[in-house]
Amino acid sequence: MSAFWRAYFGAFCASLVLFGAVLCAGAFAPTSGPVSLLIKTLSGGNAANFEPALRFSLGLMGALTIGWAVMIYGVMRVAFTLGPQGRPLWDAITAGLISWYVIDGICSIATGFALNIIPNTALAAMYLVGLTQSGALKR
Repeated sequence: MSAFWRAYFGAFCASLVLFGAVLCAGAFAPTSGPVSLLIKTLSGGNAANFEPALRFSLGLMGALTIGWAVMIYGVMRVAFTLGPQGRPLWDAITAGLISWYVIDGICSIATGFALNIIPNTALAAMYLVGLTQSGALKR
């Protein structure tokens, strides 16, 4: 895989880490501005109610998102090294991404945050463009 595509996937994982950091910041009142704006936008204008349970959930989701990104990056690095033999790793990452996309989309719609599907689709598309254009799936 070319250096460009390795950097592309690095940027993909970095964007996940950044999003996780925004979520984690919502756990604390002084740094919750960005996630407050995000919640308001994705809910169609409803302000976030920062009760302790929401702050806990934001911190937890942020930590999981950062951990997910770090794990994906590590698996990708091994897949880069393995070349064509890394296909099972790409399949595993793709299965995880599809699982997240479907479950998150259902939950987003069910809870009144259907607009969340837009950034989710952009993230999934970013991954799929890299996967299909980088040659990662070539045997």
